[in-house]
Amino acid sequence: MSKTIIISNRLPLQLQIRDNIIETTPSVGGLATGMKSVHSDNESIWIGWSGLTEEELNPDLKNKVTSALEKHQCVGVPLTEKDIEGFYYGFSNNTLWPLFHYFMEYTEFEKSTWETYKSVNQKFADVIIHNLEDGDTVWVHDYQLLLLPDLIRKKRPEISIGFFLHIPFPSYEVFRTIPCREELLKGMLGADLLGFHTYDYERHFLSAVQRILGYEINFNNIHLDTRIVKVDSFPMGIDYKKFNDAAQVHDLKAKKDKTEIQQEIDKHLKAGSNQAKLILSIDRLDYTKGIANRLRAFEYFLDKYPQFKGKARLVMLAVPSRANVPQYQRLKNEIDQLVGRINGKFAEVSWTPIWYFYRSLPFENLIDLYTSSEVALLTPIRDGMNLVAKEYVASRVDKKGVLILSEMTGASNEMSEALIINPNNFEEIADTLKFALEMPEEEQIKRNNALQKRLQRYNVEKWANDFMESLRATKDDTKKYTLKKITPSVKNEISKKYDSAKNKILFLDYDGTMAPFEKLPENAKPTQRVFDILDELHQQSNTKVIIITGRDRDTIQKWFGHKEYTLITEHGAWLKEKNKDWELMERVDNTWFGSIAPILESFTDRTPGSLVEEKRYSLAWHFRNVDPDLGKQRANALKTTIQQLIANHNLEILEGDKVLEIKVSGVSKGKSASKMLLDKQYDFIFAIGDDWTDEHMFKELPKDAYTVKVGLKNTIARYYVKDIDQVYDLLEAFK
Repeated sequence: MSKTIIISNRLPLQLQIRDNIIETTPSVGGLATGMKSVHSDNESIWIGWSGLTEEELNPDLKNKVTSALEKHQCVGVPLTEKDIEGFYYGFSNNTLWPLFHYFMEYTEFEKSTWETYKSVNQKFADVIIHNLEDGDTVWVHDYQLLLLPDLIRKKRPEISIGFFLHIPFPSYEVFRTIPCREELLKGMLGADLLGFHTYDYERHFLSAVQRILGYEINFNNIHLDTRIVKVDSFPMGIDYKKFNDAAQVHDLKAKKDKTEIQQEIDKHLKAGSNQAKLILSIDRLDYTKGIANRLRAFEYFLDKYPQFKGKARLVMLAVPSRANVPQYQRLKNEIDQLVGRINGKFAEVSWTPIWYFYRSLPFENLIDLYTSSEVALLTPIRDGMNLVAKEYVASRVDKKGVLILSEMTGASNEMSEALIINPNNFEEIADTLKFALEMPEEEQIKRNNALQKRLQRYNVEKWANDFMESLRATKDDTKKYTLKKITPSVKNEISKKYDSAKNKILFLDYDGTMAPFEKLPENAKPTQRVFDILDELHQQSNTKVIIITGRDRDTIQKWFGHKEYTLITEHGAWLKEKNKDWELMERVDNTWFGSIAPILESFTDRTPGSLVEEKRYSLAWHFRNVDPDLGKQRANALKTTIQQLIANHNLEILEGDKVLEIKVSGVSKGKSASKMLLDKQYDFIFAIGDDWTDEHMFKELPKDAYTVKVGLKNTIARYYVKDIDQVYDLLEAFK
């Protein structure tokens, strides 16, 4: 039976060794909660590091760890202390974490940690491959495993793979600074579906893929040579019922059953009468969370609005994180000093402005804070989602309370009823705090009612199910292309048909089919392998080899004029047969060049990297070397600019791969290919090409012709091959 394999850096378990016995405690919150429904279905397994290094385990303990994990449907990846140091503390948290959160000043790139990151991703891949069976689905999570999807894909190309990034994906201008940018992108593109929290992160990723790797992108689909990768946003939710139910139980507790923290909060609220207000701040101690800025903003608030002294208190919980890292140690010292200074500046006998907790609190104490605080102040400088914001709203069973949220969080995109602020604007934060503390209850209830309905509807289970459903749909979409793939059996069938045919004709496109694209068109000269393939085909009896291309006549004459193949250039304008001169296949002229050429030159001057190619009867504007977004924009503008002119001159625009070609209307590869079939009865017709211009040829040829597209693209061709190497392999089978 097929299963789902979930992969993350850490397993959803806490393991401890006590008296040579392994104790396991399930993790709570976040990913562990979100994947609970997926993990319990279809005999799924979860693969990740157990939290115990190889140095901590003797052979007996290793067996006990394996057995303990199996009881929870988990499989461990063995990692050493050196692995954790280089992979987790090194590359993941000293390189990727700060870079993806826009803290470039903290980003370090060390070759040694990059090598460890690669080797650990390979260790994960080895364990996954060992546990994979036909029909399984793989879901990889987060920035520690960016290379993993492609490592799995290389070994098991048929497996359905999803990947979700739980932190922001930075803009292209930031991401491009990392030396291993191509490897990271290609690693992620091993997945069939890539998920992000927000559309902004999705857009940044697509921009990086297009600009760095040059892949074609159609809406949110990335067209690779052999498949299509879908990119989409799935804002992660929370276990709404867990927090809402806990808050309801909390409100019904008798005084003696309340926690110590709740009893202290109650004393404070009673002492301050109805005017006492708590402002809640909960974060992991991390420089991305903007805690120091939040403290300074609170200080500014008390200076600007002194009427809240003695009445508003900031309850700040900072959960320890990476305490052995110097950056985090400096951050803790800064926050300690800020809290001390602000409390010293404003404190009164019966009131201190900040209650500061530097520790983790159990779940019931979180509920204490959520239900007792009139305002939640969450101001990260950059945050992938921020689930605390959602937990706070879910815990407000009376629907009162105000959420102040940084616009730099992923959550702000879907929680528009919250008060959204710029975390760097102290003036705005101070004014918003005053507005929140004075907000009428009716407005609070109205805002939270809308927020709670949305959070209840799109909870963490819905998030996980939506992703899995989208992954299944993505795989189904790819199957329609897979059916067209030239498999060994299909290649054998075509070869047999070729061998038995009496008269054969082959239409072969050049650029992107027989030769790769080059930055400068004149650099794509045919290799000796191309000549060897064409010569062998041409020398076979009753076989007509035709190179049919959009290239200009003079270039093709220079490259192939010494051969006896049939040559058709400029999309069907020119024909050269064996031992004959070039002749026009259509009635064309170039008197219109004077009207169009200046416009193309003007666009070239304004578009760095573009160039104009002048052929005998057509003009081509190439933008392969232009920034992708600018190239698309200018190409659309060019089409609009010359639309009326081409109509007046009976011209048309042919859109190729990163090229616009203006030519006389009616000239096409399809029309010229059809003419070549008139002089003889062919019982084997074959055509292959990579471009949109080749679709004319595929359309005009008889239905029983073998038409082949190079690359996985929308096509009316009967089959496709992956790349140019597979073109060569297919043609070499015709013997």
